[in-house]
Formats: sequence, structure tokens, C-alpha cells
Amino acid sequence: MNGERNPGVIDRALRLFADVRAGEGVNVVILALNVFTLLTAYYILKPIRDGLILGEEGPEFAAYMSAAMAFLLIPVIAVYGKMADRLPRRRLIGVVTIFFAACCGAFFLAGQGGLEIGIAFFIWIGIFNVMILAQFWGFANDLYTNEEGERLFPIVQVGAAVGGIVGAATVGRMIEPLGLYLPMLLAGALLVLSLLLTNWVDRRERLRTEASVPPRFSTAASPAATGEFRMDTGEFKNLREALREALEKEARGEAVGEEVRDEPVEPEIESGSGAFSLVIGTKYLLMIAILILMLNWVNTNGENLLKFLVTAAAETRIADGASGGLDVKEWSGAFYARFYFWVNVATLVTQLFLVSRIIKYFGVHVAIMILPVIALGAYGLIAALPVLGYARWAKTAENSTDYSLQSTVQQALFLPTTREQKYKAKQVTDAFSKRLGDTLAALTVFVSVTFLGTNIRFFAALNIVLVLIWLAVAYRIGREYRELVRTGRPPV
Repeated sequence: MNGERNPGVIDRALRLFADVRAGEGVNVVILALNVFTLLTAYYILKPIRDGLILGEEGPEFAAYMSAAMAFLLIPVIAVYGKMADRLPRRRLIGVVTIFFAACCGAFFLAGQGGLEIGIAFFIWIGIFNVMILAQFWGFANDLYTNEEGERLFPIVQVGAAVGGIVGAATVGRMIEPLGLYLPMLLAGALLVLSLLLTNWVDRRERLRTEASVPPRFSTAASPAATGEFRMDTGEFKNLREALREALEKEARGEAVGEEVRDEPVEPEIESGSGAFSLVIGTKYLLMIAILILMLNWVNTNGENLLKFLVTAAAETRIADGASGGLDVKEWSGAFYARFYFWVNVATLVTQLFLVSRIIKYFGVHVAIMILPVIALGAYGLIAALPVLGYARWAKTAENSTDYSLQSTVQQALFLPTTREQKYKAKQVTDAFSKRLGDTLAALTVFVSVTFLGTNIRFFAALNIVLVLIWLAVAYRIGREYRELVRTGRPPV
């Protein structure tokens, strides 16, 4: 239908960066603004997290807390799965977002009241980050087809890149005059704004794709994890395609297949544990879970390596009187604000000018292997020259590629999946697998500190081995993704 319309000003402007077609520009900009607010909130909170945990407990303890996040996510994802079975997508997103916004206010009050919140805040933000973003991308995958998502996700991800820059720059200027706690209220307000944007784009997309759909069939009424319809031909149809075909038959006076019912089809797995069952029982989803586990084991090893170097540098500067009057918490928080700022500048440049072109000309199956190749070079450099300056720029290259190209491609991997897999299984692959990777990184810290001390070269050498495994998994996923898109069938 877009082909029958003339492109608007926004459509034409966005074509500089991606293949945006007539009528698509406004909604993709709203989605980009949505993820912008989420990432701005997160990057306001992230340096505060690092400053609190390093100042109160130290880098080794921070690594061990990652394991706590993984175990806590098991019941959290179970509850989320039950909510997705019962609530329409907009209400589901609203309940989760308001909860996290309220938590920002609670942490502000506790911190201002003199309580040590470093441990609780560190664990909370680790759960908040992965769940809120997995939920957003599940929603974005629900809005677009395979073809639309591959074209438009690079634009949406630009919002994430800009949000990271704005959040890091904002909190960097707020910490010294205002302290670590007041920015939490700004983050909470941004989460509320993101919910308003979600409701706006949801309403616009439903008008575009579901205008003729009876209310009882629409995504406004159907649970987020509603199972897909299968027409009487036995072929897989997503919700949008199935409803359109059923209504066309009804308009022509033809009998609609028995598989199309007056009520939404219930998911095959209704319990909260269904999210984990979906992943374990589906080879494609399981491979994605393994890929994200390996990626985050490598990345968190690198983050822990950097934390050791930052803490040592902060202590040295304070001892030498070169910290500008800042303590370990504040010096570390200021360092990470600058570090995240430059990571996100590189992320934005990559996202604007490279990501859509890489996906268009090389495909998702090639793009998924680029980050592990960069990581090999980064940890090779750190193994050879384990100092803060080199580690900072090696991690900048790794993280900026992760947050731009890798993030876009990872979200595109879910385009061929069912709605149930988008909302429920995505919390497992994006949230639990990520934190399980962090847990393995915590075990790595324990082994290193216990037997080798804080040996930077050990972390770098281990990461080189892990990256080789990660690269092999990425290759297999790329092949499977191409086959799913070619056949138009969901992963089983």
C-alpha cells in the first residue's frame, strides 16, 4: 500500500540513511524517539551504578553481583511470561514501564536518606536494562514484517545511539554539582515519556494494519503472547496476514477455515516457565541464546578488566593529589561518563552511515559475524598492551559495534519468529542469556583473583578463545536465518 503513496518530507529525509518507503517515516521516527528515551534513561543511571558499586564494594564484588542478576531473572521472566499470556501488548508494556519508573523514585529517596544502595541498585539496573530493551524490541518486531524490519531497524537503532550520547553527557554534567541521586528522578520521568510514545506508535500502527479488523481480534485486545493463526492450507501466517485473509474470505462470502476462530488462539504453553521451554525446544532460539551468552561473557570479561584498570588509576590519582578533589566513587563515575559518551558517539556514526548499508549489501548472515572479528582484534591489543589507555579505546571499538551493528542485527533475528516467541522467548535470549554470560564472567573473576590475581592478560587471552566459539555460533545462526526468511516459516 505504501507504494501507492507519495513519500513525505520525513520519508525522503530518512532515505539518506536507510531504504524508507512512502508512509513509513513518521512511525519509525516515533519508535526511534521511544528507544532514545529508554537509552537516555539507562545511560543516566549506568555511570551512577558504576560509581556506587566501585565506591562501596569494589570491582571484584561488582562482577559477583552479575551472578545474582541471572538467578533473580528466572522468577522475574516466569512472571513476565504469565503477564504476556494475559495482557495485550500495550498494557503489558505499560505495567512494566511504570514499575521501573517507580523504582527510580524509590532509589532516589533511599539514597538521599543516607542508605547504601550500591548493591541493590547494581542488581536492579542489570535487570531493568535487559528487560526493558527486550520488551521494546519484541514490540518493534511485532509491528513489522521481515522485509520491513531489515530496512527500518537501522533507523530505529539510531535513536538508541543518540540516547546513549545524551544520557552519558547529561549525567556527566550533573554528578559533580548535584551528586549521584538526583539524576535518578530524571531517568524515571524519561521512562514515563517512553510509555507515551509507545502508546502513540501502537495506535498509529493499528490504524495502518488493523483498521478493518474486529476489535476482538486486534492486538489491542489479544494477549501479547497470542499464538499464531494457521489457515486451512496449513501454511504459517502471522497475525496480520491471517486476519487479512480471513476478512477477505468473509467479504467474498466464503467459508473461513476452522482454524480461524472467534477468539484469539491460546498459546501452546501457558505457564510462566513456557518462555524457557520455547527456547530450549527451538534450535534457532537456542542458538541465539548461546550467541548472546558468549557475547556477554566476552563483553563482561572486558568490562571487568576495564573496572580493575579504572579503580587502580583512581587510587593512584587520589594518592598523587591529581584527582581534582574527587573520591573513588566520583572519579570513577566521571571516567565512565566520558567513556560512555565517546562509545556512543562512535555508535551513532556507525549506525547512521554503515549499518543499513552492511545489512542491505551483505545481509544479516554476514553482519552477525562482524563484531566477533572486531573483538578478536581488541583483545589481541589488550593482551599485548594491558594499560588503561589502550584498553579504553579497544573497548570503545568493541562496544560501539555491539551497540550499533550487532544490536540491530540481533533484533532482526527475531523477525521470522512468532508473536509468542517475540514477547516470551526474547526475554530469555536477551535478558537471561545475557545475565548468564555475566555470571560466567563473575566465575572468571573468581578464578583469576583466587589463583592468578587481577591478571589483565589472562582476561584478554580467555576472551580470544571465547570469541572463536562465538564466531562459529554466529555463522550457524546466519545460515538458519536465511533459510527461515526464504521459506517464510517460523522456527520450530
